Formats: sequence, C-alpha cells, structure tokens
Amino acid sequence: MNAVKIAGIVLIAAGILGLVYGGFSYTSATHETKLGPIEFSIKDKERVNVPVWAGVGAIVAGGALLVLGGKKSS
Repeated sequence: MNAVKIAGIVLIAAGILGLVYGGFSYTSATHETKLGPIEFSIKDKERVNVPVWAGVGAIVAGGALLVLGGKKSS
C-alpha cells in the first residue's frame, strides 16, 4: 500500500467519524491558584462541532484518492 491509498483511507475514516459523532470535546485547564494548602483550578470543557459538509468532503476526497491515486501514468 502506498502513502496515497493510506491517506485516502484515513480521510474516509475521519469523514465517517465526523458524521457519526458530529464533533469532539476536550477539557482545558485555564486557571490554577494556590492559596496556602488550598488549590483552586478551573477547567473549561470545550466542544468543537464538525460540519456535515466537512465530513462528506473528507469522504469524497478520500474516495478520490483511492480511485485516482492508484493509477500510474505511463
């Protein structure tokens, strides 16, 4: 398998995951404070939404790489 086919498979998988889950979330620690023996920390949970067009575009681009990437021109 060459790199183009692997990239196509990764794009298709990412597009499917984007369509199924609709996005992903992560937690970021924004503030930490120590006041003697007491520690305070604030963690924000952020969500990143993946648009439907981006998921479909990744699937189409991955399919195009699989179909057209394997052809060798003479």
